[in-house]
Amino acid sequence: MAKTLLIIDDETTFGQLLAVYLQSKGYEVLLAGDGPTGLRLAAHRHLDLVILDVMMPGMDGWEVCQRLRELSDVPIVMLTAKSGQEDVIQGLSIGADDYVKKPFDLRELELRIEAILRRRSAQPANGSLLYQDENLHVDLARRQVLRRGQSVHLTPTEFRLLSYLVQNRDRVVPHKELITEVWGPAYIGDTRSLSLYIRYLREKLEDDPANPRYIRTEWGVGYRFAPPVAL
Repeated sequence: MAKTLLIIDDETTFGQLLAVYLQSKGYEVLLAGDGPTGLRLAAHRHLDLVILDVMMPGMDGWEVCQRLRELSDVPIVMLTAKSGQEDVIQGLSIGADDYVKKPFDLRELELRIEAILRRRSAQPANGSLLYQDENLHVDLARRQVLRRGQSVHLTPTEFRLLSYLVQNRDRVVPHKELITEVWGPAYIGDTRSLSLYIRYLREKLEDDPANPRYIRTEWGVGYRFAPPVAL
């Protein structure tokens, strides 16, 4: 069954050309010329991935991304002509899964979409799928995370990162391995995004993110998920 993609971009000609290309690769593609239209489609259609332009009049891509995150955890690829690192960080911080700078090669975008969808559909391959203590409950099979009995919302990227750490608990997972498994080999060396998402996870799971009990840093090597030591 064909995967359904939604393109939200106010540049009509660009959106149509991108839609034609992706349709030729076997995807079903929906087009929206502005944020509100895109949000209405997202609310009423099953989507496998959203391609979202940042620079749009009225409701820009940042706001659309935040609204989409309130609706679902559908993967989001943001497109922008901006090149600043701060824009990449902002996009990732509000829940985007990837960030592509214009102009870009269509084949590169296609490969990024394939990688995101492949990771999205992959089942945990090894290790225990359940972690539980008096404070934290992580059920990878059900994609459920509870902290003190309250549901914790994680973005798809945050969940993939936590999933890999939990499955490899008590083992130091090197930076390179985590980046490859969560983002893909094209992102090797992007330790900045990794450290950013580790911070997001700590803020959601830890009582004191500055002194984490679960997600430990092994300086210069990687990270380790370890049950807290009883006091």
